[in-house]
Amino acid sequence: MNPLREAIQKQIARQGVISFEKFMELALYCPELGYYERSTASIGRGGDFITSVSVGRLFGELLAFQFAEWLRAVPGPLQLIEAGAHDGRLLCDVAGWFHENEPALSQQIELCLVEPSAARRWVQQSTLAAHAGRVRWLVGWTDFEAHSVNGVIFSNELLDAFPIRRLGWDARRHAWFEWGVAADEGRFVWTRMKPADGGAELLEVLCRAGYEIAPALLEVLPDGFTVECSPAAVAWWRGAAAALGCGKLMAIDYGAEAGELLRPERAGGTLRAYAGHRSVTDPLADPGEQDLTAHVNFSAIRLAGEQLRLETECFESQERFLTRIAGRIWRRDTPAGNWTFARGQQFRTLTHPDHLGRPFRVLVQSRRGC
Repeated sequence: MNPLREAIQKQIARQGVISFEKFMELALYCPELGYYERSTASIGRGGDFITSVSVGRLFGELLAFQFAEWLRAVPGPLQLIEAGAHDGRLLCDVAGWFHENEPALSQQIELCLVEPSAARRWVQQSTLAAHAGRVRWLVGWTDFEAHSVNGVIFSNELLDAFPIRRLGWDARRHAWFEWGVAADEGRFVWTRMKPADGGAELLEVLCRAGYEIAPALLEVLPDGFTVECSPAAVAWWRGAAAALGCGKLMAIDYGAEAGELLRPERAGGTLRAYAGHRSVTDPLADPGEQDLTAHVNFSAIRLAGEQLRLETECFESQERFLTRIAGRIWRRDTPAGNWTFARGQQFRTLTHPDHLGRPFRVLVQSRRGC
């Protein structure tokens, strides 16, 4: 038996049912057994999914060009911090661009990775061996004093990997419930968890997530209509916002605003499971063997930053964000603007609406006046 499956079954046996949030946490992050803790080849053509980083170096180089513009406007000392860096390839591409194109600015920047996983840190250290001595690893935002970061904090496909709560609508009872996970003859199955407080806490969760659902809409919501919330992702963003003294906080991920997530075609929510570049029908099957992910609710993320007095500068598609950067590079007529055919192919993959350009959104918030 899959040892992680056995561990989850034992926990369910003790409790009767667990929240999907707990199931996802164990499936992805259980030490030595979780998907992200044991998988080192999950990204790329030979893995379970592709990312903008796996397309090629161009993604990191475009971001580095933008980071350089942002960092020049921030008083030193400067920090460039990536969170959830997987194998460290993106920061390696960014650091390589700075070394080749902005050597003076490169010397002023401290490179940091925020990574709680010891297994991931080991992989990242190998990837970034060429920059050994220049990179500092941090476990979390508690390693920073409040407002101590001057520079850029960024993440790529991190927020979608935080555990989520799945809330469903009970049309008969006219109330919200939470989806939990139970065991039935060796299989994990969905079950409706009855809220202990009559649903008041669930209403508060929905409100904080930006789900403003009119009474008229509730009257026609189908039974079992599901939305997702990620308190862990919001808490992470608040920690990053609190650490930022001056500069930018940026996330690139696939997701949408709360209103977009309430469309009829998303009645079952956005939770998906992937293995071998294919969507898996049952997200509860084979914990630790497949990736679990859901669309980021950017309304909740943006509000969390604004509550800590960050200014939202942009929220747009990856297509628009990267195309604007490329346009500035081309107008400068620099060597970086002379792209090969291969780089052109990478750019099309990163920006074409049918590839990575439309599904991925970019949120940039800033703290100024420093």
